[in-house]
Amino acid sequence: MSPVIPGSVRDNGRPLPRQVEIIDVSPRDGLQNEPVLVSADKKKELILRLSKAGFRRIETTSFVHPKWVPQMADAEAIVAYCNQLGITYITLTPNLKALERALAADVPQIAVFIGASNAFNQKNVNRTTDESLAECEPLFARAKQRGLFVRAYVSTVWHCPYQGAVSYEEVDHVVKRFAELGADEIDLGDTNGQAHPQEVFERCQSLKEAYPRMPFVGHFHDTSKLALANVYAALLAGVDRFDASTGGLGGCPFSPGATGNVATEDVLAMLDKMGIHTGTYLDAETVSFARSLSTRI
Repeated sequence: MSPVIPGSVRDNGRPLPRQVEIIDVSPRDGLQNEPVLVSADKKKELILRLSKAGFRRIETTSFVHPKWVPQMADAEAIVAYCNQLGITYITLTPNLKALERALAADVPQIAVFIGASNAFNQKNVNRTTDESLAECEPLFARAKQRGLFVRAYVSTVWHCPYQGAVSYEEVDHVVKRFAELGADEIDLGDTNGQAHPQEVFERCQSLKEAYPRMPFVGHFHDTSKLALANVYAALLAGVDRFDASTGGLGGCPFSPGATGNVATEDVLAMLDKMGIHTGTYLDAETVSFARSLSTRI
């Protein structure tokens, strides 16, 4: 259990965490949907700036096929640079072929993703949720055999752009299987940015109670301008890890209308005012540089 902040807000007996990890995802999730290619050199500069800002983990690239996400075609070059820097980073590996590329490049942490919504999953990877879960089994086994840290993304945890509302049972179905397969953390995605604080609190609280040993990560998009409020709601439910994107970069190619991730600088400012330690300091120059990489802001 996280230590208590003296005089901190409590909800159902849970204190707010005193320390929170912010994982900056701007190099991968932030840039993946950019229509104009960002050079590898600029991505490297962003990663270097983030590493100097104190982020313990950064999501830097994806081994998805360039046909589907051209922005990630330079994955090997980005990974080689991250290894040169000696930082801890996460790469997305949507299938076994992608995992083998990641293993050959010597990555320390990988991420897989499955939509709790069947409709979203079929639009994203042309598989049902159950088909994707079955395909994850050998991927997890191979990754664990090599001693990799595995992050498991659950997309559309609250709402789906194609299905609408997503039930707790649909989410639990994916979370339970990820836990059984040995996920080291499970990332809860408000993929199209339609969640509101009450439902975020309730779902995070239910999942924390059902899986007390599983570290959960909050991943909120700001489509409805509620991402920061949703971070706070998840904090109240006991979540102490959050994805964020410097400059608010982001968007999902398979979620029409979804805007950027919650801005890292906004999350850091809120947590600092609340007396919650993150160990990071993001200067205005880095935020400005990140925003300069986007044509969508």
